[in-house]
Amino acid sequence: MRSFLVVLAGQVISLLGSAMTQFALTVWAYEMTGSATALALTAFFGFAPGILLSPVAGALVDRWDRRLVMMLSDLGGGLATVVLFLLYSAGNLQIWHLYIAGAVAGAFAAFQWPAYSAAISLMVPKQQYGRANGLLSLAESLSGVVAPALAAALLVMIGLRGVLLIDIVTFVIAVSAILAIRIPAPPVSEAGRAGKGSLLQEAVYGFRYIAARRSLLGLQLTFFFINLTATFTGVLIAPMLLARTGSDESVLAAVQSVGSVGGIVGGLLLSLWGGPKRRVHGVLLSMIGASLFGEVVLGVGRSVWVWSAGMFMMVALHPILNGSNQAIWQAKVAPDVQGRVFAARRMIAQISAPVAMLLAGPLADHVFEPAMREGGALAPIFGGLVGTGAGTGMALMMVIAGILGVIVGASGYLFKAIRDVEVLLPDHDAERIGKVPSP
Repeated sequence: MRSFLVVLAGQVISLLGSAMTQFALTVWAYEMTGSATALALTAFFGFAPGILLSPVAGALVDRWDRRLVMMLSDLGGGLATVVLFLLYSAGNLQIWHLYIAGAVAGAFAAFQWPAYSAAISLMVPKQQYGRANGLLSLAESLSGVVAPALAAALLVMIGLRGVLLIDIVTFVIAVSAILAIRIPAPPVSEAGRAGKGSLLQEAVYGFRYIAARRSLLGLQLTFFFINLTATFTGVLIAPMLLARTGSDESVLAAVQSVGSVGGIVGGLLLSLWGGPKRRVHGVLLSMIGASLFGEVVLGVGRSVWVWSAGMFMMVALHPILNGSNQAIWQAKVAPDVQGRVFAARRMIAQISAPVAMLLAGPLADHVFEPAMREGGALAPIFGGLVGTGAGTGMALMMVIAGILGVIVGASGYLFKAIRDVEVLLPDHDAERIGKVPSP
C-alpha cells in the first residue's frame, strides 16, 4: 500500500496540471472557433489512438516492467504538452496542433491505463481493490475541483503559456514518484502460460480470453453501449454551457468544479465503503442513476444551480460505477495477463466513444442547434423541455442520451451472465490453487 500511495500522490499533482491544461485549451479552442465540432474533434484525436493501440499496448505491458511503462506513458503526455507550450510561446499555436498533440498523448495513454490497473493488483491486497480504485477516483476528482477555478484565474494572471508550463512541471513530479517505488513481478498463472506467443498472438489473447467468458463479454458490451450514449454528453457539456451563457467561463468553471466535488464524494464513499458486496449492482445502478439524475438533468437545466446539481450526480456515481467494475476484473483476471485482457476490455468498451465524438459535433452544429432555434423544426415540440436558442439543441441531445443510458443500465439486469458475473466466474486466485475449475 505504501508504494501505491506514493504513486497516487504523484498522480494527484499530475492530474491537477493536466486538468488545468484541458480547461484552458478548451476555452482557447472555443474562443478561436466557436464550434462544437472543433471541441469534439479535439476529444476524438486525444482518445481514438489510445483505443486503437490498446491490444498491442496491453501485450507489451505484460512483457515489460510495469514501472517503466508507467514512466514512459507519463513522459509521452508531458512531451505533447511541451510541444504545445513551444508553439504557443512562438505565437504559432493553431487548432489542428491540438489534434496532433492529443493523438500523441492518447497513444501513450494506451499504455498508461493497463499498466496502472495491473500494477494495483500487485501492490494492493484483493480485499482492498475497491478502496484503491476509490482513491484513484478521488485523486481525479480532487484535481477536477481545483483545476477549473484555478485555471480560470491563472488564465487571467499568467495566460495559457503559464498554465502549460505548470503542467510540464507536474509531469516531472509524477515520474519522480514512480522512480521512488518498486512493483513486484506477477506470478505466472495457467492463463499466462496459455497466452504466450508472438506479439500479435499476445495482443489477440485478451480478446480470446474475454470471448471465452460470456459474463465478462456481456459486462463489456454493456459498457460499449453506455459509453456511446454518455460520450455525447461528455463532449457537449462545455460548448452547451458556453453557448447558453454567452461564453461565460466562470459558469463553466463552477459547474465543472461542482461536478468534481461530486467525484470526491463518490470516490471518498467508495474508499471508505469498498463498494457493494455484489459489485455488479454498483455498476448497473450507477449507470442508471448517472444517466437519469445526471445527463437528463443537465439537459433540462436552465441555470447554474440545476446544471451543477446534474453534474454533481453524474460525476459522483462514476467512481462507484468504474471502481466496482474494476474490482470485478481485478478479482477475476490473473495479474500476469491483466495488461492484455484489460487492454482488450478497454477497446471493447470504449471503441464506441470515438464514434460518438465524431457524430456529436456535426449533429449539434448542423442538425439539433438549427432545429431548436426560434422557428426551428424541433423547437415547438421540445422548447418547453429545454428552451430555445443557442445551446438548446445540445441540451436536447443530452436528454436523449440520458434516456438511452437508463435503458442500457436496466437492460444489464435482464441477462443472467451479466447480473450474476461474480457468481458464475471464479476469482483468479481460486483458479490458481485449484479450488474451482476454470470456465
